[in-house]
Amino acid sequence: MATLPGVDQLETTPDALRALLDGVTEKQTQWKPAPDRWSIAEVLEHLSHVEGHGFRSRVERMVTEDNPHLESYDQLTYAAAGQYSGREAEESFAHFEEQREDNIIYLNGLPLSVVHRTGLHEKLGPITIGQLLNEWAFHDLGHIRQIAELVRVIRYWPNMGKFQSIYRVHP
Repeated sequence: MATLPGVDQLETTPDALRALLDGVTEKQTQWKPAPDRWSIAEVLEHLSHVEGHGFRSRVERMVTEDNPHLESYDQLTYAAAGQYSGREAEESFAHFEEQREDNIIYLNGLPLSVVHRTGLHEKLGPITIGQLLNEWAFHDLGHIRQIAELVRVIRYWPNMGKFQSIYRVHP
């Protein structure tokens, strides 16, 4: 059965993140590589927040309204306001997983024809649900990569000895 674009990736993201986080302590999830970079816990809170306040709400509006006006989601503004900080990683991740499960059920219940429905993004102009779903999957993969790099540096880099000289890290 055909599915909407990106849904297969959206379904696998929680498992990929869970595998990456296996063995990482809560203290390690709070580590920030630099003041302007995010910790694992902040990435997980961002994923939880954008799941409902960005992606799901946009899709719902585009399904139920004709060409709705869609506000942009400015993650840097949310981060600067402290939206993503001070949270426990496991709590944020659990909330993300619950929302994602609900969202997958919702998306799988939509007909394929919704990919052509449009919305008017305040910065990007006209977008389709198909484009938004592809962006959603792309966004997931970017944060999986970000968390993977943080885990590399937290768990393995300190214990590599001379092998450190042949690698570059940028968490």
